[in-house]
Amino acid sequence: MTRSRKKNNPFVANHLLIKITKLNTRGEKDTIVTWSRASTIIPKMIGHTIAIHNGKEHLPIYITDGMVGHKLGEFSPTLNFREHSRNDNKSRR
Repeated sequence: MTRSRKKNNPFVANHLLIKITKLNTRGEKDTIVTWSRASTIIPKMIGHTIAIHNGKEHLPIYITDGMVGHKLGEFSPTLNFREHSRNDNKSRR
């Protein structure tokens, strides 16, 4: 279920906002590690690299202006499909 539009402020984890504002005031570009896949990308995040957890490892994602409004979890896939096995007759139908 998505966040209500009546609240007019997207969900962003507090620890993530604190880290981004510290980096913006210092003018630094450092990788931020987070497990918060449900956080919404806001304009303050543009230009930063955020390592998002996909269940196994942290994938570094560079935030651009086209990503604003989307969730962080949309950019780190959790499933990696390799291929169907050669002996699998169900996939050949």
